[in-house]
Amino acid sequence: MARPGVLLSSSGLRVGIAGRTFCRDLALTVQPGECLAILGRNGAGKSTLLSVLAGLRAPEAGEVLLDGASYAELGARASARIRGWLPQSRSEAFSSTVLETALVGRHPHLARWDWESAKDARIACQALAAVGLAELAQRDVQTLSGGERQRLSIATLLAQAPRLYLLDEPLAHLDLNHQIATLELFAARARDEAIACVMVLHEPGLAARFCTHALLLFGDGMTEQGPCQEVISSEWGCLESP
Repeated sequence: MARPGVLLSSSGLRVGIAGRTFCRDLALTVQPGECLAILGRNGAGKSTLLSVLAGLRAPEAGEVLLDGASYAELGARASARIRGWLPQSRSEAFSSTVLETALVGRHPHLARWDWESAKDARIACQALAAVGLAELAQRDVQTLSGGERQRLSIATLLAQAPRLYLLDEPLAHLDLNHQIATLELFAARARDEAIACVMVLHEPGLAARFCTHALLLFGDGMTEQGPCQEVISSEWGCLESP
């Protein structure tokens, strides 16, 4: 049953792959203003769980609700207006400008045969400015560095303007300054604009600093979740050790 004010929820959720169970009977809620970090060792199932929460992979059991409805009930376009998805990697097969790429984020808000409007272009430009790419708006994406491409992916997601951001390793390819800037950006939007974030991170220290809640995956189906100050402590310092 949907709960008022809950953007994302799961009940009885079991997620696994190739005979391994990453979580079982997971009950999760994410509300506006919250930033949830998913933490665990490599191979613990963080990305697999996030893809299930994004509606891109079916769980072995249980259900996921987005704003009180299933992904099947909402459909792809309505889902994309509510939740945005940042995958681990994204390649640009064709030549396009940075601005044209950021404008792709506006597509869920357009009717089937509509073109992007001046308002859409303004939103895309604001998204590029938010990640420090405004001056590169007319650059070809094929000429960007790995870090610049990652920031462009984030800008495209910002242009989409969802209420829920699902971010799979958003700090990949970024130097430390841009890692901090990215986390500050999403934390501020959650706080000031009542959006919510769920992100896969590798650093418990960064999660504790910028996120409100954490979900720990232990790789054997066991999980622990709660406010960061309660579930992230010195004993989790080795959480990401191989």
